[in-house]
Amino acid sequence: MSFRKDKNYDYIIVGAGSAGCVLANRLSANPENRVLLIEAGGKDTKMEIHIPAAYSKLNRSSVDWAFYSEPQRKILNRKIFQPRGKVLGGSSSTNAMAYIRGNAEDYNDWASMGCDGWSFEEVLPYFIKSEHNEDYEKLDKRFHGQGGLLNIRSAYSHHSVSESFIEACIESGMPLNPDFNGESQEGVNFFQFTIKNQKRHSTATAFLKPIQNRTNLDVLTNAHVGKILIEEHEACGVEMISENGSYKIYCDKEVIVSAGAFGSPQLLMLSGIGDATFLKKQGIEVKKDLIGVGKNLQDHCFAIVSSSSRINTANHDLKIHNQLKGVLEYFLFKKGVATASPLEANAFMRLDSQTDRPDMQFHFVPAHLGGYGVDLYNLNEYPTHSGYTILATLLRPESRGYVSIQSKNPLDAPVIQPNYLDTEKDQKTLIQGVKKAFEVMQAKAFDKFRKEVYFPKNIENETAILEHIHKTLECVYHPIGTCKMGTENDEMSVVNSHLQVKGVRRLRVVDASIMPQIITGNTNAPVIMIAEKAADMILKTK
Repeated sequence: MSFRKDKNYDYIIVGAGSAGCVLANRLSANPENRVLLIEAGGKDTKMEIHIPAAYSKLNRSSVDWAFYSEPQRKILNRKIFQPRGKVLGGSSSTNAMAYIRGNAEDYNDWASMGCDGWSFEEVLPYFIKSEHNEDYEKLDKRFHGQGGLLNIRSAYSHHSVSESFIEACIESGMPLNPDFNGESQEGVNFFQFTIKNQKRHSTATAFLKPIQNRTNLDVLTNAHVGKILIEEHEACGVEMISENGSYKIYCDKEVIVSAGAFGSPQLLMLSGIGDATFLKKQGIEVKKDLIGVGKNLQDHCFAIVSSSSRINTANHDLKIHNQLKGVLEYFLFKKGVATASPLEANAFMRLDSQTDRPDMQFHFVPAHLGGYGVDLYNLNEYPTHSGYTILATLLRPESRGYVSIQSKNPLDAPVIQPNYLDTEKDQKTLIQGVKKAFEVMQAKAFDKFRKEVYFPKNIENETAILEHIHKTLECVYHPIGTCKMGTENDEMSVVNSHLQVKGVRRLRVVDASIMPQIITGNTNAPVIMIAEKAADMILKTK
């Protein structure tokens, strides 16, 4: 996969993340298509990427953009850490590998907003297209596939406290759900993961590595796109920036932006696409006035409920000598704690009985994460005594934020303002989620393990619960919506239902930023689906 500056391409894909790797695979399947995939990060050679349990060691490393939000006024003005993959595979190379598609009604909502072709019935074939599910024979085959490039499977092993979490949720009135990605989403069970042969199965591993010898595909890493080249309302290439200056790369068909919910709106603005008044103030030549660029930012956030344990959990495994033992067991025998994601079990529930889909998700972690001021993204700060934790996650936030730029310098980090818990409903729903998590922690199923549910101690007083939320809230790094898909009449939409940027020919955005509304669950699987569907639309374009 060689690259020459003087080479001309049909398609230039900016961003080799969850969407970009899929697009590169599908578009280059036709040998007549000359495809360039550009990634600001490097190759996925870092060992910790591929060991499932090493996930947390990737945060704030060389493969993480390690952004921070603006101060969040509703949560003590804290700046919230925003990890994003900066490597081949993007965040699929750095996330917790959970495979969740969301709720069918999420996509039906998109269709009802005027996003033709995006109902659940219409997107389901693209979920199935990617999938090779090792548990296929146990699942409802209407919703799953075999033979796809992305490997999905249940974990190789589970901690006994995770099994008790499932029993405790059932005690608390939740059904056992055999498949969150099947006919019904509500209930509790173990996660499925993007893991294969005890290794992370990122989109780089699944979609890019098998085609690395295609002569019509070039992959350019450690390369930063400064802006999209636009002439007479038409994208014709990109401008690259480097220590030695800038250079331009041109394409004959399309530029496809897959830089994520932060990077894509940032690049559009740097290229002169966005709110004209704002861009002029930044000294950027306006190419297309689109006020919705960067707006509509949505994300999931969670608060922590933790208990100490009578038996050893992952906190014990995180001690240095035990980490070494786990790594040796992994490399010698491909088994043990290192084969697993830090997440194990999961529950979806409706706290508001009037809603038509879950509004709360419990991510269960067989480790004690409690303690105010603890950095959840730094293993060295975790408590040394064993325990287990529920991450009570707000699934359908009303709060909306934005992404912007600091200046016209492409190397400046984007401005990220999620406005977490900006509405009273979001606050009340998360308070109810913490109460429900506390109830689950007190269930009989945990009696044999529980020492004390002490984080938080006081759940009788909603003011105290909210204070606890303010101190522990973190994001689930599911940012979406900043280049939202919509109709021509929707002035806040950035792309149409074919993901083409409004008013600029030969330019598309394909990633989580196009979601008009956040989905009910983890976002990586939906982004892969979006790329599969986009590739089909692009290849059908005449």
